[in-house]
Amino acid sequence: MKISIIGLGWLGLPLAKSLAQQGHRILGSTTSPEKHRQLAEEGIDNVLFRLDPHPSGEGFNRLFDADLVVVNVPPKRRSMPETFHPEQIKYLKTLIQQAGIGKVIYTSSTSVYPNVNGEVTESTELCLNSTGHSAVYEAERILWADRNYDLTVIRFGGLLGMDRVPGRYFSGKEQVAGDIPVNYIHQEDAVRLLAHVIDKGLWEETYNGVCPVHPLKRAVYEKNANELGFAPPSSYRAQSDQPDWKRVNAEKIRKTGFEFRYKNPLSFYYTL
Repeated sequence: MKISIIGLGWLGLPLAKSLAQQGHRILGSTTSPEKHRQLAEEGIDNVLFRLDPHPSGEGFNRLFDADLVVVNVPPKRRSMPETFHPEQIKYLKTLIQQAGIGKVIYTSSTSVYPNVNGEVTESTELCLNSTGHSAVYEAERILWADRNYDLTVIRFGGLLGMDRVPGRYFSGKEQVAGDIPVNYIHQEDAVRLLAHVIDKGLWEETYNGVCPVHPLKRAVYEKNANELGFAPPSSYRAQSDQPDWKRVNAEKIRKTGFEFRYKNPLSFYYTL
């Protein structure tokens, strides 16, 4: 297929390389002129494309001459208002609809689920008042509404592995929440999961992309520190003072035949 990947970032770039190896024709986008040149030198076809939230760039109409578009645009939660990401998706959806693209994958986030101190699944009911991330919830809603394309939404947990080490972010920190379960997925499995959805034609669905094993954060942080040689958190919150949490269930994608290579975040590998 001709596949366009909106966002050749930490997830989008290895996905582009993997899909190209499988014989698909790949075109991607980046927001950085420097990265645009660098990727071109590496032989990766890409265009400059920004959503601010309106679209801009150079030659980005090529992105919409495709059979499938993978929307890999993380919300700028810290630097932009909650309305910014849904506006980005509105503009992008218009371009997709106008081009008559048949299939769309949206890489969403398990942050859309509220913290319920228990398990959540794809059938957990969400609304604007209950969601854990209103921008992502609205973006999903916009993409599902009035459309002429097949859509699948992948709600990824924490994207980690490779150069992203969870324990490093909390090294030396005090009063860290350590006694709540993690919802992580290794970069390699995230790429494989997206390729699996494409290969098996799993359309009109929502899937959680999260390891089936959920160790406590404390165990992950301590193992990272021990194996990679940095300081663990200097102190943890008392068990009675843990924040609300959720455990995200990934059985739905496993029932389609997908097998996680890294079922347990305690077995993740890193490339530092």
